[in-house]
Amino acid sequence: MGRLKVRLDAGSERALNWLMAEGRTKTEAVRYAVCYGYRDLLIERAKADPKLADDPSYRAELARAERSERL
Repeated sequence: MGRLKVRLDAGSERALNWLMAEGRTKTEAVRYAVCYGYRDLLIERAKADPKLADDPSYRAELARAERSERL
């Protein structure tokens, strides 16, 4: 598993603090944001391209993304 070092802008720092205020560690908050951001991207792409919504491998990836992080 890799490590990540980032510089957050004010908005990202505020969002991170909100996620941590719910009891998550910094690591958990970042994982949550990445996993849900990925899931949302997959959903947006499927809405924009109906062929993706019908693709079994794409649907499987979306299902994996939806299960990936439940912090």
